[in-house]
Amino acid sequence: MLTYDTAHVDKVRQAISFIPNMERALFMAEKMRVDFVYNTAALEGNPYTYPEIKTLIEGITVGGHRISDTEQVLNLNRALSHVIDLVKSGKFELNKETACTIQGIVANRESLTWGEFRDGQVFIGGTNYLPPRASDLDIIFEQGAKLLNTIDDPTFKAWLIFLWGSLNQFFYDGNKRTSRFLANATLMSAGLPPLMILAKDQLKYNEVMTRFYDNQDATEALEWLYSYYVERIAGFGFKA
Repeated sequence: MLTYDTAHVDKVRQAISFIPNMERALFMAEKMRVDFVYNTAALEGNPYTYPEIKTLIEGITVGGHRISDTEQVLNLNRALSHVIDLVKSGKFELNKETACTIQGIVANRESLTWGEFRDGQVFIGGTNYLPPRASDLDIIFEQGAKLLNTIDDPTFKAWLIFLWGSLNQFFYDGNKRTSRFLANATLMSAGLPPLMILAKDQLKYNEVMTRFYDNQDATEALEWLYSYYVERIAGFGFKA
C-alpha cells in the first residue's frame, strides 16, 4: 500500500506511547475549533484572518471576502462538526461512504464534483508524480481500507490513512483535507487529540509532502508526522 523503511519507522513508533482519554480528546477538538479551521483554511491559501474566522463561525457575516473563501471556511467548520459527531456516536468507520461524505462537506461547490470519487485524471502541482487512473480507485480504496483496518496502533493507522489518501487523490479536490479528517477521526476514536498542522509550518509540511509524492516513500513523512504530533500535544496529558 505504502512503501517505508519498516525498521526506521518501528523505532520511532516504539519510542512514543500515549495515554488515551476520549473525553479530553473531544474537548480539545471543540476547544481548538477556530484554530483548526483557521490553520486548515490557511494551508489552502484562504485569506481569512483568525478573528474573521472566529466571527464567521459565531454566525456573523464578514465582508470583503470572496464567496468561495467564505464557503471554504464554513465547509471546514461543518466537516469538523460531522467528524466529532461520528466519533461521539461511535459510528466512525474507514470506508468509501465515510470518505465521500466528508469530502462532500469539505469541497462542497469547490471541486469539479464532490461527495464521489473522481472520474478523470488529476495532477499535483510541484511534482512529477501522477496519481492512479480513476478506473482503479475503487479497488485501490477497497484493498487499502481493508489493510488499514487491521492496524491496531491508532497513531500509525492515522498517519497511513492521511498519506494513502493524499497519494491516491481519490477526489478532484480536497484530498489532503479529507484525509486529515479521516486521520483525526481515527485518533479521536482512540481517545487521542486531533492533529492540527499550523499555518506557520506550511513550508515544511509542503516540502515533506512534495518529497513523498516524488519518491512515494513514506519514511520521512511518517517520522515528521510523529515528531510534529508529539510536539503539538505536549503538556495536554496524553504523552506517557
